[in-house]
Amino acid sequence: MNNADAHAQRSILVVAHAHRNDTVLAAERVVAALRGAGARPVLSVEDRDELAAVSPLFADIAVLGTDVPVADIELAIVLGGDGTILRAAELVRDGRAPVLGINMGHVGFLAEIERDDMDDAVRRVIARDYDVEERLALQVRVKDAADEVIYETWALNEATVEKASRERMLEVVIEVDGRPLSSFGCDGVVVSTPTGSTAYNFSAGGPVIWPTVQAIAVVPLSAHALFAKPLVVGPEHSVAIEVLERTNGTGILWCDGRRSHELPPGARVVVRRSERPVRLARLHPAQFTDRLVRKFRLPVDGWRGPMASTSVLPVVTAVQTDAAGSASVDGHGSASDGARATGEQA
Repeated sequence: MNNADAHAQRSILVVAHAHRNDTVLAAERVVAALRGAGARPVLSVEDRDELAAVSPLFADIAVLGTDVPVADIELAIVLGGDGTILRAAELVRDGRAPVLGINMGHVGFLAEIERDDMDDAVRRVIARDYDVEERLALQVRVKDAADEVIYETWALNEATVEKASRERMLEVVIEVDGRPLSSFGCDGVVVSTPTGSTAYNFSAGGPVIWPTVQAIAVVPLSAHALFAKPLVVGPEHSVAIEVLERTNGTGILWCDGRRSHELPPGARVVVRRSERPVRLARLHPAQFTDRLVRKFRLPVDGWRGPMASTSVLPVVTAVQTDAAGSASVDGHGSASDGARATGEQA
């Protein structure tokens, strides 16, 4: 293959691990289907090394960043649960490739489809038959006591400030738009996107936020204070958590459970909406309500609904009025799962 041919070939990143046999077999099927369609499968160096150790099929696959730059990746197919999808979002962060999740895990809130539909998903990827949703992401900066930025990263689900030692409590002050709101002792604070609202935020008692809502949730963890309830602020606002000097110990910042940085007393974590959303590929428009019911197995027995049917949700219609006062009806299909990159978490 000459350089011109290599440049013209479509490059699809496959993200999978070798820890489960069913995932390895699924990766083999995806790679074979991509090659059969004339596309070039690509793996991260870690995934290729692990997969090649258990199957020779992966030994000669192109490596992301070495053989193929991230800017050339058209789409990432992810075989796994939400953790693997978050890893894939990190791998393509410097490009524009959307992420398509095929659930091989348990809840799989970020995944678009289940493993039984994998072959059809690959076919539609090849045909470019999918939509792209953009999910709100967070820009996260750590500043020292002199207000110098000492660490910068991003998050799709959440940025969490936590105590580093189990036996010690963090003393923090919450700040919104440069103004102090409240100080208290706690185990930590979660700052979540709508996509992450069904993850750590949900477990901590925070609100579930529909993926179409542009907002940031702030949820204290085990706070010793009267005013320490979850907050929801608009995406134009910045939120800061300052680790007070009187804290007896250190804290730690975690972003999506993957990237971390130690927080000494006096450190400030400043979180705001990132200018770059995360892009998720969608094959099936779906009501977020249906996803919540399915993923969390919520009881809906007895629901009659406006059409006396529990199998089909009603189509939402919007009535628009023009300047003359006449009305038109605009029917809409449904909302995104959480990730107009705001997040699958939908």
